[in-house]
Amino acid sequence: MEKTIAVLPGDGIGPEVTRAAVKVLKLIARRYQHEFNFSYGLIGGAAIDALDNPFPKETADACKTADAVLLGAVGGPKWDNNPSELRPEKGLLAIRKHFGLFANLRPVKAVPALLASSPLKEEKAAGVDLMIVRELTGGLYFGEKARTADDAYDTLVYSREEISRIVEQAFELARVRRGKVTSVDKANVLESSRLWREVVEEKKAAYPDVTVEHQLVDSCAMKLITDPSAFDVVVTENMFGDILSDEASVITGSLGMLPSASIRTDGFGLYEPVHGSGPDIAGKGIANPAAAILSAAMMLRYSFGMETEAAAIEEAVQTVLEDGCRTADLAEAEGRSLTTEEWTDKVIEQLDAEAVSEDIMFSYM
Repeated sequence: MEKTIAVLPGDGIGPEVTRAAVKVLKLIARRYQHEFNFSYGLIGGAAIDALDNPFPKETADACKTADAVLLGAVGGPKWDNNPSELRPEKGLLAIRKHFGLFANLRPVKAVPALLASSPLKEEKAAGVDLMIVRELTGGLYFGEKARTADDAYDTLVYSREEISRIVEQAFELARVRRGKVTSVDKANVLESSRLWREVVEEKKAAYPDVTVEHQLVDSCAMKLITDPSAFDVVVTENMFGDILSDEASVITGSLGMLPSASIRTDGFGLYEPVHGSGPDIAGKGIANPAAAILSAAMMLRYSFGMETEAAAIEEAVQTVLEDGCRTADLAEAEGRSLTTEEWTDKVIEQLDAEAVSEDIMFSYM
């Protein structure tokens, strides 16, 4: 199968972790006889420096002709004093809106080998396996806004159609997971949340095999820490999802472990690690590439339908962690940590080992 992947390395550690993910994807292509073509573009601060635009037309064109997009990270203190239209984060908002990437999927899964790194007690973090489904192109971040010397406002607007499509995405995911959806809102205060809850109630009739519960966002925030294993699929609007997904990310012990997907109904998607650009460690070769590599696995699963290939990457990452291989963010104080490249090579070696095992198995069948 031939696919084109637009790679947007971005800023800070973005180029380092995307390089690792591309290396893994190239191995997958060879092993499973696919052809992955990579095109490269600028976004965020790098695009501002080169083209005075956080999401230039050249990048939009490269993404338009691709089957999926792999992104590193954007931002950094270098651009903190820029005017709002020239902030790196504007590039992310623009690409999501431009391509209608309305569904942000953020899996949070406890890794047994890393439970000691979680700030939660091990018995609380063990067994956590949830998916946060965040609406990505509506709500407060995209509503009308204004600022004067003494006043400011941001408008939170949602249409029934925008809510319906993200809720449907959550129900479909729940069907292939554990069959439970938690819809998060603030319906005791906000009219937009009352519409949200109304749509969820309408949609659940089509999914009798899925259990539905409503939670207020403040209650959900508390329960994510006190009883995270109670969640399966969590669906919510843009700002609530932004906050809750970052909160849930600490369960794994490191932001460096968390991938994400931003997709639309036709399968086109943007895949990126949840972590930021890490300007303090950029260029040192010590960034954790796991989230970028796992984001590539999500790309294979959700945009390309390559479930076997995605699972192979996830299994390799899990095995490498179980073998005690750590990057600096996860290494114990007295232990030697691996560089970004060394850790990536461990994943490559494991994928090669899996391939050899499969070849041996098939030779006896």
